[in-house]
Amino acid sequence: MSSKATVLGWIVVCASANVLAGQASNAPLPALSATEIASRNAVARGGLQAWLKVQTLSESGTLTAGGDQRRAASPEVPGVKHPIAAKPMPASPRLKQEARLPFVMEMQRPRKVRLEVTFKGENSVQVYDGTNGWKFRPFLNRSDVEPYTQNELKLASMQPDLDGPLMNYAAKGTRVELDGTEKVDGQDTYKLKLTMKDGTVTHIWINGSTFLEAKVEGQPRKLDGREHPVEIYYRDFHKVDGLEFPFLLETRVLPLKPASAKAPVQTYSAEQVVIERVDVNPKLASSRFEKPQGQVAAIAPDKR
Repeated sequence: MSSKATVLGWIVVCASANVLAGQASNAPLPALSATEIASRNAVARGGLQAWLKVQTLSESGTLTAGGDQRRAASPEVPGVKHPIAAKPMPASPRLKQEARLPFVMEMQRPRKVRLEVTFKGENSVQVYDGTNGWKFRPFLNRSDVEPYTQNELKLASMQPDLDGPLMNYAAKGTRVELDGTEKVDGQDTYKLKLTMKDGTVTHIWINGSTFLEAKVEGQPRKLDGREHPVEIYYRDFHKVDGLEFPFLLETRVLPLKPASAKAPVQTYSAEQVVIERVDVNPKLASSRFEKPQGQVAAIAPDKR
């Protein structure tokens, strides 16, 4: 899993005939330790040494946004996948119907992310340089480059690097524990509990057949005054330069128990990102991760 996906409230990715990797089985999963599962995941994704050589990534595709039935509010995290992230742009009065918008997300170690999303010829840009962040959002009728809020900076600093939180976890000061097994999309998975260096806890579900990520726990989304759990599903893996990447991601905001027995359960539409192209170690100018200057040009057609 990479932070790419991690796009997107950055963004963030789904639906395809290739949704499931591996075949369902009634046989119990082998009894493996968390360390063994993490090691097999690294091998399945292309190998630790190969990932350590990746210094930059570029991903492009489309993401869903808008729609009258889309109740998910704008997340405060500007972005970032691993990944890992990634949540789609918030609904806007200008997006009455669900639309697919082109995006380009560029990442550079350590934790630098630039996300560009185009709507009706206008380009929205969000940049995090590892310490500071900025956003340019003409779709909200804002013509100035704005700094991240303190909460956005905090959340952005918690995002994993471009190879995700599980790859090379020990060197990152992360503790990994097995937290049981569960079915995800009908597949048997290992549920791993990751405790980061700063004490933050998250969970990742690893497919018991392919040892690739099946689901990750996203940042909670505050809707209607209450925080909702978020799940991000990883699907349709493809190999690029020997490394495995999910080309379909689906973010689901989970409903909460109604405040009263008579109140209906509020459901939320899934948010989708479709990755169309991944470039490993592209040459990215350092200025790409600096504060945007004034108006930003739309994404060039050949980068979509």
